[in-house]
Amino acid sequence: MDLYAMDAWFLISATLLAVSGGAKLADPAPTSGALAAASLPSGRPWARLLGLVEIAVAVVAIAFGGVVGGVGVAVMYAGFAGFVAVALRRNLPVQSCGCFGKVDTPPTWLHVAVNLSAVTAGVGVAVSGGGALPDMLSGQPLAGLPYLVLLGVGVFALYLILAELPRLGRPVTGLPVTGLPVSGLPASGRP
Repeated sequence: MDLYAMDAWFLISATLLAVSGGAKLADPAPTSGALAAASLPSGRPWARLLGLVEIAVAVVAIAFGGVVGGVGVAVMYAGFAGFVAVALRRNLPVQSCGCFGKVDTPPTWLHVAVNLSAVTAGVGVAVSGGGALPDMLSGQPLAGLPYLVLLGVGVFALYLILAELPRLGRPVTGLPVTGLPVSGLPASGRP
């Protein structure tokens, strides 16, 4: 993998870690429920503590990269991958992994794969010594604005992959089906 691409993936993963941590601070209930379902220490204080740790690791990773930032990101995402994999393998009653403080972020194997790719980026940055956002912006045109836009798009795309894509396969509920016209036909189905 190209070092610039690895650093970009690392920064996207680290930024998503900060977003996830902020979501846990704002709404710790889904994370607390996921932890309880796995028989881990749970409750709002534990979920909020996890969110604070995520934010701290993300800030260090984004600001400094290198060994400490890379290892921090790798360890956090390895823990998440392990948690989601165990929840899936044991068929735990986890409606949400709690990642984004939303009840409807279902754990999936895609989630495990994305987490493991973030682990890979963290390890790569720890080995290469790169990954710091200030270093990445220093040689960029337009003071790094295009690069920051790329990172923002990447973070949003990763969020959509983890939080919204799994929901696409679920049936829509809460909508009445009977009596709706189909293909311009009246509800009776006859012209």
